[in-house]
Amino acid sequence: MRIAVVGGTGRVGAETVADLEKHGHETVKVSRSTGVDLLTGEGLDAALAGVDIVIDASNTAAQGEAEIVEFFGTATRNLLAAEERAGVAHHVLLSIVGLDKGQRVPHYEGKRAQERLVTAGPIPWTIVRATQFHDFGAMTATWTLQDGTATIAPLLVQPIAIEDVGRVLAEVATGAPRTDRLDAAGPQTQDLVDMARRTFAVRGEKVELVPTWRGIFGTDMAGEVLLPGDSAWLGTITFDDWLAAGAE
Repeated sequence: MRIAVVGGTGRVGAETVADLEKHGHETVKVSRSTGVDLLTGEGLDAALAGVDIVIDASNTAAQGEAEIVEFFGTATRNLLAAEERAGVAHHVLLSIVGLDKGQRVPHYEGKRAQERLVTAGPIPWTIVRATQFHDFGAMTATWTLQDGTATIAPLLVQPIAIEDVGRVLAEVATGAPRTDRLDAAGPQTQDLVDMARRTFAVRGEKVELVPTWRGIFGTDMAGEVLLPGDSAWLGTITFDDWLAAGAE
């Protein structure tokens, strides 16, 4: 099949493209670097010509809630309209596990808006909600890092390898549209503070971690809200595997 991967040059997109091509599918990478602008729609019709399936793994570096919601909303509306014109048969969206638990996180608001557009849109759909990636602990700690000290929320997560995210997106996309959401997670639960500490150790970085709910994430992220449902698709690459490979 001919499958377009939106965000196909990014981390998740590249893994998705690799998995699809390994199984003999033709891929189209949709990104700014390939001449497509999701916000204006420029290049979309040409990119989706002859495409059977679209996987949307796009993302934004925006920080403000309004800007994030605007990006996902505009990009998704333009993408769905172009898919309808091209006769695309299946739209697969990458989203986040636990998105509907009411967390007050700017990025989540954007993804909620995106999900609403996809589920109400004209293209048969499947939404894959993934858990946090293996580098999430260290990444969130660096957001507050100052003079060798960083605050971090003691989240309970079930991190997934980016390679496994690419694999599940490819697997779902080449099947029939589910008109449903599928959780995807790694094989083991982890404590975010411990993840960050072990990641920094492997990377040879000295960072003092201060666990707190008074930082970026509040108590609405506590408990099991970030864990997948019982029927989740589970990857095979563990956090320990990722550390052993260099934690990159």
